[in-house]
Amino acid sequence: MAKLSIMLISVFTITIHHLWIPGVLSATYTIVNKCDQTVWPGILSNSDSAQLSTTGFTLQKGESKTITVPSSWGGRFWGRTHCTQDSTGKFSCVTGDCGSGKLECAGGGAAPPATLAEFKLNGYGGLDFYDVSLVDGYNLPLMVVPQGGTGGNCTKTGCEVDLNGACPSELKVTSTDGKENVACKSACEAFREPQYCCSGAYATPDKCTPSSYSQLFKSACPRAYSYAYDDSTSTFTCAGADYMITFCPSPKTSQKASQGQNEETPATTQINSTMVYEGALEDDSSSASPPTCTGSGLIAGAVSIGTALLTSWLTL
Repeated sequence: MAKLSIMLISVFTITIHHLWIPGVLSATYTIVNKCDQTVWPGILSNSDSAQLSTTGFTLQKGESKTITVPSSWGGRFWGRTHCTQDSTGKFSCVTGDCGSGKLECAGGGAAPPATLAEFKLNGYGGLDFYDVSLVDGYNLPLMVVPQGGTGGNCTKTGCEVDLNGACPSELKVTSTDGKENVACKSACEAFREPQYCCSGAYATPDKCTPSSYSQLFKSACPRAYSYAYDDSTSTFTCAGADYMITFCPSPKTSQKASQGQNEETPATTQINSTMVYEGALEDDSSSASPPTCTGSGLIAGAVSIGTALLTSWLTL
């Protein structure tokens, strides 16, 4: 009987340990195109993460695609627009081009300006860290919505507003025929000056402050990163979630039309160390207190069942 009891305890302990390990399951991303045009999503994995099975594909209006990523994956998604293929077969896009010359980006990142959705799964405390960044500029409305996760800051983020129409002339990117505003540069990309790029003498949070240009982005999209040190209102955390990434999530809304009707003010993210915007989510050092894991109910059930079984065997 003693051996049987020890065996039950061992199996029970292994089961609980397995359930408790964060990130044992993969995550699913569903990418949706609600734009009035075709979007060519691009994907770039962080240097410490495996390359996914696809790094670029086509989404016609109304289409969606689901991708499964491994636990602890980190990287970014973005949308390419106005893409064409020339007579030699070279593929290129007016916005978000990754430089591969092909539909698949194959390790290439987005050329600014581009709206970025950035992720680091199963980071500090088993949490997913995610944000939508306009630090490299803007080309499409984009929203990230966690599905089924938990945590005090597990909520949607992004930029639903069309900023291209209200983009200052000095930041505008137009279509090849010059008839359409297709993207809006960041001040860093447009002017290449340290005070806008948070570089050189401005490479610390106390020196690099929001500019009038980044404030334009922030007022329209308060949950999105607007400049490099815009951490407190722009980084979100979740445990055990899948994610939906939607291009053009709501009916086309210009910044002017949305003034006074912006997204709700985001909750302050409890992160003590600064997460740098570009590639920030490759760093697992951000110290946020982990919320209750989604597996806690499953663990509690397993504990109850295991305890009942063990008690019944011991009293035989």
